[in-house]
Amino acid sequence: MTKYRIIGNMTGNSMDAIDLILTEFDGDAMTDICSYTKPYTKDMQERVDNLRKKVLNKTKAEIEALPEFKSVHDDYVKQIAECINEMCELNKIDKKSINAIGFHGKTLDHNPPSKAKNDGTQPYTLQIGSGQMLADLTGIPVVYDFRSDPLMQGFDGAPLVPPHNAHISVVEGDGCYYNGGNTSNLALIIDGTAQLGADAGPFNEYTDNYIRSVTGESYDKDGKWGKKGQLNEKLLQNIFACGRTFYETPLPKSGDPAYYHRGEIFEYVKHKGIKTEDAIHTFEYSAAYIAVQALTLVPDNIKMPEQILLFGGGWKNPVARKSFEDLLNGRGFVLPEHEESFAKLRERFAGQLKIKQSIYGDYMEARLFADLARYKLENKAWEIPEVVQKGKKIICGRIAEPKAPAEKYNDCINRAAKGWQQSGNVLQKGYCY
Repeated sequence: MTKYRIIGNMTGNSMDAIDLILTEFDGDAMTDICSYTKPYTKDMQERVDNLRKKVLNKTKAEIEALPEFKSVHDDYVKQIAECINEMCELNKIDKKSINAIGFHGKTLDHNPPSKAKNDGTQPYTLQIGSGQMLADLTGIPVVYDFRSDPLMQGFDGAPLVPPHNAHISVVEGDGCYYNGGNTSNLALIIDGTAQLGADAGPFNEYTDNYIRSVTGESYDKDGKWGKKGQLNEKLLQNIFACGRTFYETPLPKSGDPAYYHRGEIFEYVKHKGIKTEDAIHTFEYSAAYIAVQALTLVPDNIKMPEQILLFGGGWKNPVARKSFEDLLNGRGFVLPEHEESFAKLRERFAGQLKIKQSIYGDYMEARLFADLARYKLENKAWEIPEVVQKGKKIICGRIAEPKAPAEKYNDCINRAAKGWQQSGNVLQKGYCY
């Protein structure tokens, strides 16, 4: 069995930092060698957020024509390359010993089949980030553009983490692996196999962006603001009402910040004169609330596990963590429309539930893309539950080998961006990597 040393990279929707981890794989056995995190500047966060607003519902050609696109894209990739080079230098890692970089890219828009079929639109997903440029700047092969393959075969392309959680379950056991990132997502691992994976909804999305706009801080460190506030029940009700279409969509599903109507919620807070600490407390409570509500959608034929394993920085917020545990134990405020479904959920857990932090939690998403890169190098199908259950196999990603830098990179935008159906970029026609 071949051993691999792979760097995994993740920059989430919150754009708080570049996360890197170097992991050695011996089959599904994983050993983390070193990790590295570097916060993004406020300027870079704002540039990416402004670009996100301009690319929504646009095709690849329209996006590339935006005057700021190239500079934002290039700076984004260059900063990741710098961090990879810094991590290797600080830890005295010979880059020749690294088989690949697993590179996710930056998601700016997402219209998966689970949403597109209700809207009467064509599905697509948008990630920016040239794998070729990153390979050239680091001298290491890059595996990237993982989400295009499942989406082009009719699946949501997110979340991708359930098979990685299944690999981890060899050590941590079966359970519901729950990520608290900008968006929360869950994976149910039963008998060492991923049975279900889905996005739940906004987790850090409201809190982080509100904190930045009002206080200038990056996030609510240690729950400083949230612990001083009180739950505003009407704001919670408004948060759920604004995103109801997505929250009530059956599992599996994948989300995007555009579905959560951040601007409308912030305008409501301003219009009602809600105190900053109360708004932040309610945003943190809503993160936990939406995560629990998603569990009520798990089909009855899937047995609820006896433990929930948490990962992602959002769970380090004490208000969100305590609210999640309280709601699962029958404490805390519940909207009248959910009282019955929350009570039924508690019955399904039958009082045996344990909630704990995953020992792999701090760099789970970065390690995921190292794991995905390993599967691509081995030409193995990534066993996403909804894909497996349809009897299909999909190998995710494409590979870029380092070469002399080109003046123009043609892979700055992923293959499954809007309009891919008309571009000839269709897997069924033999377009492969």
